[in-house]
Amino acid sequence: MKASLAFVFPGQGSQAVGMLADIGAAESIVLDTFAEASAALGYDLWALSQQGPAEVLNQTDKTQPAILTASIALWRLWLAKSAAKPAYVAGHSLGEYSALVAAESLSLADAVQLVERRGQLMQEAVPAGTGGMAAILGLDDADVQAACAQAAEGEVVSAVNFNAPGQVVIAGAAGAVERAIAACKERGARRAMPLPVSVPSHCALMQPAAEQFAQSLAAIKWQQPKIALVQNVSAEVVTDLAILEQNLLAQLYSPVRWVESMVCLAAQGVTDVVECGPGKVLSGLNKRCIKGVNTYNLDSPDAFAAAVAAQL
Repeated sequence: MKASLAFVFPGQGSQAVGMLADIGAAESIVLDTFAEASAALGYDLWALSQQGPAEVLNQTDKTQPAILTASIALWRLWLAKSAAKPAYVAGHSLGEYSALVAAESLSLADAVQLVERRGQLMQEAVPAGTGGMAAILGLDDADVQAACAQAAEGEVVSAVNFNAPGQVVIAGAAGAVERAIAACKERGARRAMPLPVSVPSHCALMQPAAEQFAQSLAAIKWQQPKIALVQNVSAEVVTDLAILEQNLLAQLYSPVRWVESMVCLAAQGVTDVVECGPGKVLSGLNKRCIKGVNTYNLDSPDAFAAAVAAQL
């Protein structure tokens, strides 16, 4: 294992129709991984991810297995192409499940079924149209939190993703999110914009989903992670399986502490961070979270080759 290397796995929002098309055309590992996930799910996940339609791929119970499978396909390809294994893994929200598969804590088949169920329960917890999320740019964390407190008026709205300095996502009841957007603008936010999501993730409205999801987690055969895992809820390396499971439940209704997770990795001596999944959302965030760290993504054949070459 390479002590200076960490792999991070993206969450929802990184999906796109046609993702991994170029790499999939060249590498059978990618198609084999999707075939394995498709067998567990009972439908052709590769066809959905390549042909859409986008509105189906963007349904949270389809998005989550698709991103996880794409991430693990790239992870397996990395293991086939490079001798460099990371000493640490982390994942943004849903990406934490990809990280757990990479760390051999659970199987791909179990993981895709688990995140499909997670998506279903999240959708059921808040009827479509009644919740919302928004990205707030250019305000510090305390100002965003104060704006949410001011805007709540008895409804749920809170800061839920601390993605990078000056970039915070809020979530909650639709009306409260609208009021919080206005309050953030009043406080000088550079931008405050609603996000095109169907579920207000990581806020208190997700507690009913967590209560039901506990049964699904309890049915899984978990293993000790073989790679040190930094979790969203604590922004710390977690090895105890009972705590790991508790944190996965709490993650549904608790903030994603991404900045602190990256700071934790840097404190462990990590100098190279590879984003393992479709897109390069995390690579952009990570550069702003920690200075002096090299960031790579695996989103295209060229980017993949460059990341492999950098770790030789």
